[in-house]
Formats: sequence, structure tokens, C-alpha cells
Amino acid sequence: MLPGITFKEKESPAPTDQKKGLLSSFPAVSFLHKESSESELLYQKGIATIRDLIAPPAIRLGPNTMQIGEVLSRTYFVITYPRYLSTNWFSPIINIDFAMDIALYVHPIDTAEILKNLRKSATQVQSQIHIESEDGKIRDPMLETALEDIEGLRDRLQQGTEKFFRFGLYMTLYGSDEKDLNQKCQAVEAILEAQLVYTKPAVMRMDNGFAATRPLANDVLDVANNLNTEPLSTTFPFVSSDLSSNEGILYGINRHNNSLVLFDRFKMENANMVVFAKSGAGKSYTVKLEVLRSMMFGSSVIIIDPENEYKHLCEAVGGTFLKVSLNSDVHLNPFDLPKKTGGDDDEDNEGIFRNTIANLIGLLHLMLGAISPEEDSIIDRAIREAYAIRDITERSDFSLFTASSFPTMSDLYAVLQNMEGAESLSARLERYTEGIFGGFLNKQTNVETNNQLVVFNIRDLEEELRPIAMYIILQFIWNEMRTNMKKRIIVVDEAWVMMQNEDAAAFLFGIAKRCRKYYTGLTTITQDIGDFAASRYGKPIITNSSMQFLLRQSPSSIDLVAETFYLTDHEKFLLLESNVGEGIFFAGSKHAAIKVIASYSEDQIITSDPRQLLEIEQAKADFDSGV
Repeated sequence: MLPGITFKEKESPAPTDQKKGLLSSFPAVSFLHKESSESELLYQKGIATIRDLIAPPAIRLGPNTMQIGEVLSRTYFVITYPRYLSTNWFSPIINIDFAMDIALYVHPIDTAEILKNLRKSATQVQSQIHIESEDGKIRDPMLETALEDIEGLRDRLQQGTEKFFRFGLYMTLYGSDEKDLNQKCQAVEAILEAQLVYTKPAVMRMDNGFAATRPLANDVLDVANNLNTEPLSTTFPFVSSDLSSNEGILYGINRHNNSLVLFDRFKMENANMVVFAKSGAGKSYTVKLEVLRSMMFGSSVIIIDPENEYKHLCEAVGGTFLKVSLNSDVHLNPFDLPKKTGGDDDEDNEGIFRNTIANLIGLLHLMLGAISPEEDSIIDRAIREAYAIRDITERSDFSLFTASSFPTMSDLYAVLQNMEGAESLSARLERYTEGIFGGFLNKQTNVETNNQLVVFNIRDLEEELRPIAMYIILQFIWNEMRTNMKKRIIVVDEAWVMMQNEDAAAFLFGIAKRCRKYYTGLTTITQDIGDFAASRYGKPIITNSSMQFLLRQSPSSIDLVAETFYLTDHEKFLLLESNVGEGIFFAGSKHAAIKVIASYSEDQIITSDPRQLLEIEQAKADFDSGV
């Protein structure tokens, strides 16, 4: 047993040997840990940081430019300002159509120190004035103006109504090459120099200029001018009108600040709107979008469509499309009378009757041409006689009459034939009753306007008849407005056609002036502002419209537009350079640049693009045929 025990005693240190083995392995573990740390360090060095991602591959610093990667930059600072700075003078630079970085640094200065310096300056200027006066020299306006400015500033600083600052304004411009950069720099210099604001490039300090225009609030360039509160406030860069209201429809996006232009035209002093734009600028598209969105809020709409632009919209919303032409089954009788009246100033039957006769006389002026005062009197008596033949007088109850109760143009023609001195009038009226235009306005009304959207299309009428048709349709609408008062929008496209005739223009102006009382808004659209403004009723229609929409204009008409709407040079430039659907939106005393935006579904309904319309028609045909 002893040898065995001895054997066991010899083997018993085995655990100690294991421990020794484990202890001997610690240096190897330490070596592996050290190797792992170095690998981790190398791995971390290989990870790209945000700084690595945004840093350029290289920077080259020149005396007048700084190249950052493949882009050239140049920094400018403002060295002098004019005596007066107008509000929003810096807006053309803020809204310029290429990228730049702008930094504004405002360093307050102790008022007591400035007052001390201004007192010294005032003493020096006053002394110079006295010296020149004693020498017998005439007064120097520059010295007197300087003294006046110093004393005025001292008063305001002492009263605490103004503060004094050192103001630095830096701009870093970027270009793909030297030529591109120079063109942009010249454009900025031209805009500022036109306002007597002069700049200089940061020569030999381009790196400081670039650093000063980073969003780090570090004015390393430190080139500043002394400004008090009033001129400093004009440099505020975000001056734009906010046309958003709590209710209404979306007209577009404010191009100044990307806010929504929401407005309810019926909440204004009147609901009238005028739209001016050159052909293809998107005026019909804009109006159709407003019509579609207004219908969603319960407005009824009646449109006079001279160019068949509203047919697709009318069909899409299930409206009533009425085609007015010489061979059409649609008839409107200008002798119709409203059945009842609404509005704030309910008229009696006598007033309605006389107003209708006056409108008919205006229509006959349009149809027959030049009419003498004697012929006017004959027409007045003839119209009354035509009504009397149908037992209609100013004392009649108009609510009892139907469409067949009223006389027609043939009745008036028959009366004129039997009146002494009316031979010329009856001869000229004959072509509208028995001649080539017979049937166009010589029958009783057979039109119903119960639909939410009604479109009167006059595309197929001869040019000579278009103003007559627009007049008759407007007279029909006027009767509808007075008979059934409800929230309604009237759209007159190509309104310049009516403005060419004084009687038609006067009638349109009368509707624009009075439709507010019948909860109606009139929208007049035209591309020829010259014909519109040439009429003595054109400007009053514009001033009687609380909303105005100016889209892209042609160079030939921009001066007249600017004169009519009192536009600034920047606003003129904006209208000349606007894309389709872009322009200026006026709402009361506010106005802002706007961009009209429609959703895809709205665009499919209101588009006027022939290519899109053909695609829609083809898709509809394929769907109907089951393709």
C-alpha cells in the first residue's frame, strides 16, 4: 500500500500543475488582448465620421477666390449704405435664384460712448460751419445736413428710442467655374448698387470670409458699419405678407415663405376677383381650380366660356354644359323679368321693370350700332309697347309669369315696323329676327340653372355675336341672381370682348358693383389688359374687386400692368420671369408672390393641356371598350 500511497502523493500535485499551467497562460491572454486593442483602434480609424463625410477633398485658397473641392466661392462684405434705406431692400438678394450664404452680425455699442463721440462730431461740424461763415463763404448743404443728422441721432439715443450697433453683412457666392462665379457676383453687385449699397470682395481673406458665413456666429472677418436701430431694421431678410386665414379655399403656396394661401373671398368687402395673364400663363387653370374647390364648400358657379376650356371640368363634376350658337337648341330671351328679388335693397316691380328696359336699350345699342337720342326714345317706347302687347306693365306681378309669357325680339321688330321714324331701326333689327342671325335671340328661354355648375359655351358663335351673347347671358344670370339668392360665383372669361363696347362694359361694371348684395362674386378673366384698361369702366371693375390675380405677363403689357396695380420694379421682374401658374396674389391691402398647385386628381379634371386631354380621352375609350 505504501508504494501506492507514494504514487498518489506524487500525482496529487497535478492540480498545482494545472494552476501553474493556467498562470503560465496569462501572458498569452495579455498579448491577445493587446493585439485586439490595436485592431479595434485601426478599425475605429477606418470608420467615416460626419466630419469626414462633409469635408471637401481639398481646399485651394487664392487672393480673390476659394476653391472647395470642385466649387469656387467668393465672399463679399458691404462697405457703405445710402442715407436712407427702404424697408425690404435686401429682399431681392434673399430671393435671388442661385445659392449663396449670407451672414448678418449685429454688435451692440454702449450708448454713452456713442453720445460722447457724437458730441465731438457735432462740435467739429458746427465749428467748420462757423469758420466758413466768418470767411464769407456761402452755406455748405453737406455740413448742414450732417449736423442735422448728428443732432437728430443724439436726441433719439438720449431718449432711448434708438440704439447704436456695428453691423456686418457678408455674402459668400458659389460657382461651378470662374465664369459662372463672376456672372453671379456681377448680378448681386448690380442689384445692390442700384440701391446705392456698395460691396467689396474679401481680397486675401477669403478663408476668413468663408468661415464668417458658416452658422457658427464667429465674425472672424470683422468688417462692420455703424448703424442705428431704424436703418438696421430694414435689413431684416424675411419680410413677406401672410395671406393665410382660418377658413376658405387653398389658392396656392406663398413663394416668399412657403406658407399656404388660404382665403374666403366671401369674407371680404366684396367677393369679386380679376385675373390678368398672357396666353398660356395658366389663368383658366387657376380659375378652374378655384371653381372646383369652391364647389366643395357649397358655392354654385356659372361660367361664360368663349373657348371651350371648361367642358372637361363640367363633365367631370356632372354640371350643365349649354352650347350657345346659331343652330343650338339653347335659347335665352333678353325680355325675361326676374320673378322675385332678394338682397339688401329689395326693389319694387317698377324699379325692376325700368332696369330691364335700360338693359335692353344697352343690348340694342350693341346690336344695332350707333343710335341717336331720338332713336333711343323710339326704342324705349317700342320696348314698353312690346311688353304691353303681352299684358305686362310695371305694376304686374312678375311671379305669375312663365318663360312663354314674355315678348321676344320679333315682337319688338313688329312694333318698330309700325312706328313712325323707326324705319332705320327696324331695318337693322331685321337680321336678328328674319335674317342671318334669326333664332339666336328670338325665342323664349328654355334654360334651367338648377345644377351647381352651369357653363355657357359660345365658342361656335361668330366674332360679331360674341359680345351680344355675353351680354344676354349676363342679363340672364343677373335675373337669376335677383330671383334666387345663394352663394354663387360668376366667371366671365375673355372679359375684354365686352370691354370693347361701352354699353356692354357698363353692364358688366353694374354687375360687379351690385352682385355683393346678392351673395355673389364676379370673376373677370382677360389676357388683354390694354383693351380692358382702355374702357372707362375697366379701372372701376378692378378697384371694385377685393382680389386680384396677376400671372405671367408679356413685356409689351408689363408697364401698363405695373401702372394699374402700382407694382415695384422687383414685382415687374417677378411677373416677367414667372413660370406657368406663378404670379402675384392681391387680397385687400395684402399681396404676395404665389404658386398655384393642384393635386393629381384635381389636375386630371381641370387641365387645359391638349396632350393631357387626349390621353384622358384615350384612357376613357380604352376603359369603355374593356381594353
